[in-house]
Amino acid sequence: MVKPVKRRVQGGRVTPRGTRPENEVTPRVSMSSEKISPIWVPVLMFTLLALGAIVIILNYVALLPGDTSNWYLMAGLGLLLASMIVATQLH
Repeated sequence: MVKPVKRRVQGGRVTPRGTRPENEVTPRVSMSSEKISPIWVPVLMFTLLALGAIVIILNYVALLPGDTSNWYLMAGLGLLLASMIVATQLH
């Protein structure tokens, strides 16, 4: 088999190695524009997460009034979902 002939590109690099073009703009992030969540956001998130887990566990071991119920399971899962929604608001 015959190897194909390598083509040589005329001109080489446009800019010297290790440099950037003059008109390239790099975005700067100022520290003053950084968003910080209030303290109640993570507190609410962890509270809802813990309450959801507790409701599901108490339903599983039948310690809630009315014996085990799917409504308690749905309430626990709703609390877990609410904690995940609050977690998306955390900065």
